[in-house]
Amino acid sequence: MFKLKEHQTNARTEILAGITTFLTMVYIVVVNPIILADAGVPFDQVFTATIIAAVVGTLWMGLFANYPIAIAPGMGLNAYFAYSVVGSHGNIDYVTAFAAVFIAGIIFVILSLTPFRNMLIEAIPENLKHGISAGIGLFIAFIGLRLTGLITAHPSNLVALGDLHQPSAYLTIIGLAVTLILMSLRVHGALFIGMIVTGIVAYFTGNLSFDQGFVSLPKLPEGLIVLNPIDAIGQVFEHSLYAVVFSFLLVTIFDTTGTMVGVAQQAGLMKGNSLPRAKTALLSDSIGTTVGAVFGTSPTTAFIESSSGVAAGGRTGLTSVTVGILFILSAFFGPLVSAVSGLSAITAPALIIVGSLMMGSVAKIKWNELDEAFPAFLTILAMPLTSSIATGIALGFISFPLIKIAKGKWREVHPIIYVFAVLFFYQLAFLPH
Repeated sequence: MFKLKEHQTNARTEILAGITTFLTMVYIVVVNPIILADAGVPFDQVFTATIIAAVVGTLWMGLFANYPIAIAPGMGLNAYFAYSVVGSHGNIDYVTAFAAVFIAGIIFVILSLTPFRNMLIEAIPENLKHGISAGIGLFIAFIGLRLTGLITAHPSNLVALGDLHQPSAYLTIIGLAVTLILMSLRVHGALFIGMIVTGIVAYFTGNLSFDQGFVSLPKLPEGLIVLNPIDAIGQVFEHSLYAVVFSFLLVTIFDTTGTMVGVAQQAGLMKGNSLPRAKTALLSDSIGTTVGAVFGTSPTTAFIESSSGVAAGGRTGLTSVTVGILFILSAFFGPLVSAVSGLSAITAPALIIVGSLMMGSVAKIKWNELDEAFPAFLTILAMPLTSSIATGIALGFISFPLIKIAKGKWREVHPIIYVFAVLFFYQLAFLPH
């Protein structure tokens, strides 16, 4: 089913890769409810809805597309939902906002059933694809450094070296050292073993505890949030949420498309300029978004942390199925998941190392050709500095055709790129992001 031999892998490697991906992204089941709680959504509702959306999207990806890419509600879109949508546009509540997410998800499914999204992947210039992959690498490495305090905010320089005496900082350094040594010795599952070692050290130094126990039953106190598609459409029209739906749609399309391209390139799964089984793969996040809105969570996306599983050897959908199963189990281990994911030092070394591996894509960029190099450079630079994959892609898409036109090479640009350059410019200039 997963064609393990064809992909030169085995079940043990795939399962270890799935565990690695899960551990690097499971923070979302705690962070997402905290963010959406600011919009008034009950914590338990979002906790369970987040897991349901992740399970549906990730299992679809694994079982039908056979890719080692995990799906879950994305960071950034949850903040946009909580702080820019709810309370604005006529003081709408979270129920109406979920209606907008649901409609965006339905449109997303329709687009994914057409050749449009696969055509988009093939239309993205090669150098931009390499830039996207490298930008994602910088972004996730920056996340790992920032979450653990190795990098901290600075009043004039924006960022500076943090306090290395803080537990999260020195635990991360320990985990980083252990993992790098294991990887240099070519130990299989080095990323996962590094997390285990860091967790053990954290426990015995009093930095990891399980005071709230390990097990609790999942809850959906609000039941189903979106019950009637017709009513959802009516709410979008009643509150004129067209810009909201467009923003959800545009950012999710490019977040997922960019991440899939970056992770697939890292895993060696791209066939030339195209992604095999793209239509099936691209349905995963659109279905996850639609289902997630019904239960009460913000839009889903392909998770950049999937690259940690790929670095651990994941090459097939068995990695994603493992992630999906672990998400199901996590629904019953809320206190345990909360404790482990609450200590970023356990997963940060994997993010930093994977970031360095993904930076290898910069070697494939044509740096001696300005019209190819600068858009890729802008994409790489913008992702970590704006904390947004979609913004990095947007700036790359806008700058690429502009420079090509200036050099008289406008015929080399695919018509889709021109269309999205205009749409991205409009979104950055006039819509909240």
